[in-house]
Amino acid sequence: MKKLFMILAAVMMAAGVVEAKTLVVYFSATGTTKAAAGRIAKEQKADLWEIEPSEKYTAADLDWRNKQSRSSIEMADPEARPAIKQCTNIQPYDVIYVGYPIWWGICPRIINSWIDNNLPQLEGKQLIPFATSGSSTIEQSVQYLRETYPTLKWEDGRLMND
Repeated sequence: MKKLFMILAAVMMAAGVVEAKTLVVYFSATGTTKAAAGRIAKEQKADLWEIEPSEKYTAADLDWRNKQSRSSIEMADPEARPAIKQCTNIQPYDVIYVGYPIWWGICPRIINSWIDNNLPQLEGKQLIPFATSGSSTIEQSVQYLRETYPTLKWEDGRLMND
């Protein structure tokens, strides 16, 4: 019965009878990704949710030249999952934009924390990554997300540097 309802809902959305509910979720250490997320939320008439670390990142934490900085240590460990304050209920959303700054060519590990916390509910949803970066493209980070979470439906994504 549940499967039939999901198929019916998908057909109705495709036909324009039911509008997809959209969420923009993002992590922003310096405010750049936050601004991009706000633009997308406004354009898509979407709800907006910030992924907040339990412990806020300081300028020293973000010093990528220091191998002992918090961000360097996290990014060197593929299993690192920084604690986040709380998660939003993603159940009502069909489309979720996932935003992040690009660190070391991929998304920060806090994005993994959020995905891992929401994994069962993310199945079947359309996930659209967007990123900000001073020098990287988004392709490597999207490939990383697809390889790390192969059961999720990842779109190509977009770099939002303006």
